[in-house]
Amino acid sequence: MDLTKLTRQSHRRDRPGLPLLGRFRLAGARAHELCGPARRRLALWLAAEGAGPILWIRPAWHPDRLHMAGVRAEIDPARLITVEPDRPEDILWTMEEALRAGLLPLVVAELPEPPGLTPVRRLHLAAEAGAEARGTAALALLLTPGDGGAAGVESRWSLTPAHGSEAAQWRLARLRGRDAPPGDWPVGRGADGRPHLLVDRAVEPA
Repeated sequence: MDLTKLTRQSHRRDRPGLPLLGRFRLAGARAHELCGPARRRLALWLAAEGAGPILWIRPAWHPDRLHMAGVRAEIDPARLITVEPDRPEDILWTMEEALRAGLLPLVVAELPEPPGLTPVRRLHLAAEAGAEARGTAALALLLTPGDGGAAGVESRWSLTPAHGSEAAQWRLARLRGRDAPPGDWPVGRGADGRPHLLVDRAVEPA
């Protein structure tokens, strides 16, 4: 694969993506990073904004697994196709091949640590190739522990629980955006049970 083909022009291509909480949009045919303790929930919120099957790749050796009752609160679990590679290097390889095929709108990978620049570039290129071949601008979500740190991602988001005594709440943070500044927003659930921003602007630090 020729990594030199990943140009500034390809970064700016107008690819449809997925909306997030009615305010943001994650560009399609790109790799985005989700981190923080509630990163899996954030991935499910994004999945709820789309349709069709979701490929969810996770390490076979890791004890943490999606709880289907929690999944059902966000999406239909029947949409999930789960793959559990035995080796760390096979997680990104599986994701790359799925993106290149261009058959799935959303591909999620749980990673033991943030990937380097070259693997992320390969994911961007694979997603672009899939979009060219099939017209499906798949979204790649890299779920990483801690504060993340994958190099070269289109954006990096963190979701942290901030539950009150009477309501479930979270803090959503945009840690990195190719065309947007960092920001921090409180999130709660509406009367319909769906997540929504509690304020429409970033919370300024005290």
